Amino acid sequence: MKASPLLPLDTLSVGECGIVCTLPDNLDIRHRLLSLGMIIGTKTTVVNVSPAGDPKAYFFRGAVIALRQKDAHTVLVKKVGESFA
Repeated sequence: MKASPLLPLDTLSVGECGIVCTLPDNLDIRHRLLSLGMIIGTKTTVVNVSPAGDPKAYFFRGAVIALRQKDAHTVLVKKVGESFA
């Protein structure tokens, strides 16, 4: 069985889920994401996209958080399907 490739978080579409596998090297962004509860192993779902396409809203750990594309692009995830839970 072939392992799923890692994808930037911002490439997921509304309804798609991913498991966080890596966080950014940039310490400011990394600390912000960690303080919000986005740690390695966190399941996140894209729940909405602004009309302009940036930012996207992500659901994880019981909260919906908006992330800019440039920040979400630095988080690598393993796609695990679709869910609105």
